[in-house]
Amino acid sequence: MKFNNVLKNLAFVAILSASIFKTDACFAVSRIKDIADFEGVRDNQLIGYGLIVGLNGTGDNIKSVDFAKESLISMLDAVGVNARDGQIKAKNVAAVMVTANLPAFSRQGSRIDVTVSALGDAKNLLGGTLIATPLKGADGEVYAVAQGTVATGAVAAGSQEEGSSVLKGVPTSGRIASGAIIEREIPFKLDSLETMNIALRNPDFTTSRRIADAINAMMGTPIAKSIDPGTVAMNIPENYQDNIVDLMTKVEQLQIQPDTVAKVVIDESTGIVVIGKDVKINRLAIAQGNLTIKITDVPFVSQPEPFTLGEPIIVDTSLIDIQEDTEAKMKVLDTGINLQELVDGLNALGVTPRDLISILQAIKVSGALQAEIEVI
Repeated sequence: MKFNNVLKNLAFVAILSASIFKTDACFAVSRIKDIADFEGVRDNQLIGYGLIVGLNGTGDNIKSVDFAKESLISMLDAVGVNARDGQIKAKNVAAVMVTANLPAFSRQGSRIDVTVSALGDAKNLLGGTLIATPLKGADGEVYAVAQGTVATGAVAAGSQEEGSSVLKGVPTSGRIASGAIIEREIPFKLDSLETMNIALRNPDFTTSRRIADAINAMMGTPIAKSIDPGTVAMNIPENYQDNIVDLMTKVEQLQIQPDTVAKVVIDESTGIVVIGKDVKINRLAIAQGNLTIKITDVPFVSQPEPFTLGEPIIVDTSLIDIQEDTEAKMKVLDTGINLQELVDGLNALGVTPRDLISILQAIKVSGALQAEIEVI
């Protein structure tokens, strides 16, 4: 008898555990490192101005692009060539802006990727070589030097005689893999910090509080505090003063359930509609119908009377055709329906993405949509 009771209890526990895991699977859980950043651990943007040489006649028109001409003359002066007295007609040179991101804790001598973009009227940067270009930060200091062969990933071909051309991608912008060498490091002493802020990528009060609670639960002491929707302040414990990396590793691996505001995002230019899972609507009735008005111009020739000197006259007449969808039905949507029910209800009406945008905006105006609408 006792053995049967034990089996029943084990079966009950198994069923309960399965239901718990099934419920948890319905909620998206993310690591802290995927939804937040540590203050100070960030990229820095670099920018520079340079010249690309070796183009196959697709560079800047030196006669019309003055800054490209002056840059070319200055570059030749730097290598001991005097080109100021001559007439330069080179078409294999292009002036470009060079940009790059300097990762956090990058060390001197390491390499980073750079992006080049044409400034003048260059047609194609494919196959060109960027001449040594200093890259500066926001403080005006040089942190890297870029040089190398440009890869555009684009195809541009055409015939000047026939005027036809084929263009795929953007040939006036390219990339140089590992094209810059870091010459200066950004000073940042991680081990000297006594406090560290964790910045949320999507600020939210609930998510910020959950991060603080998860950190405190792991450490067993209240070292973290949510100070605003986008920031969690964390004090560095004494036993981690000399090993902050170990603490950051443990913190960034903690998993929490981010919370978001109920939102509907609409891109009217493409007709894309994204509806969040927490979007709710009150009970309402919706009817969707299409009214189509078609106007067609039909030419009509008016002939002159017989035995007259008149000429035929072409008169445009318009035919107007009005069609209305008579099969449109009104549908009742119940209170507090979820995302799937909302989509099913609107699909039952046969709405298109364009119609869906208008319907959602109308529901919001009526006050029945419990969500924020953001148009991008």
